[in-house]
Amino acid sequence: MSKKSIRFFNNREVRAVWDEEHSKWWFSATDIVRAINDEDDYVKAGNYWRWLKKKLLSDKIQLVSITHDFKFQAPDGKQRAADALDADAVQTLAKNYPNNRASAFLDWFIYSDNSIDGQSKKKAYTLVESGLLDTLEPGTVKCLQQIHAYLFGGLYDFAGKIRTTTIWKDGTLFCRAEYLQQHLEIIERMPESSFDEIVDKYVEMNVAHPFMEGNGRSTRIWLDLIFKKSLKKCVDWSMIDKKNYLEAMRKSTTNATAIKSLLQGAMTDRIDDREIFMKGIDYSYYYEQED
Repeated sequence: MSKKSIRFFNNREVRAVWDEEHSKWWFSATDIVRAINDEDDYVKAGNYWRWLKKKLLSDKIQLVSITHDFKFQAPDGKQRAADALDADAVQTLAKNYPNNRASAFLDWFIYSDNSIDGQSKKKAYTLVESGLLDTLEPGTVKCLQQIHAYLFGGLYDFAGKIRTTTIWKDGTLFCRAEYLQQHLEIIERMPESSFDEIVDKYVEMNVAHPFMEGNGRSTRIWLDLIFKKSLKKCVDWSMIDKKNYLEAMRKSTTNATAIKSLLQGAMTDRIDDREIFMKGIDYSYYYEQED
């Protein structure tokens, strides 16, 4: 199975497939047009792309990287070959778009690869591919630190290190630094034998917020490892809407019912399916993007 990615621009998916031979991503041309035009209809987006491709050719703008070698999942669930563009061609397309709607997309596209999140996301893909996750001890603080260190090593000087400063976010006060180590020891001892126990442990770790930054992205991987070990299941994060997830996590500090309901509805036994984990990474990072 090819490594796949789903990125989001204004809540429109932009699918990509990894080219192992040339070590680069190929992006669905129709998805790019659909995202730029904010188009609901895949057929209309496809028609616009075919018109645009001809127009660019008539203007002597050749997107030489167009290929039909990769397949993307169509709305009907079938895999179909489609025009795909590499990163250089995507930028050429955006810079020569017939209107100024592509400027914001271009800013997003370049940012998504060069930002800390973009670089960390690449590390997350590598983490899944490396097999390192299978060597960790799920549910432990050390396991979470190892995940965080891998995702953010070389990007943050505090990668993998428990914070020593008290922090707030959106008006929420996380565990005070002077009590954090003791609280983490308590969380580590929490049971993991049932779905409810595992989610309760996840919620407590979220409230603890052990790192200065990157808690959510690390802890969702940590949660999946616990599910995999204890229940032989994991979360299909692509089934959980961003807005619903963030709202449920905000409520979880006092009532975990909403987040338990969301996670329960997205559980899958496809724990060895690489695509499930790759999509999980894409959605996990999508949850952290500013709207």
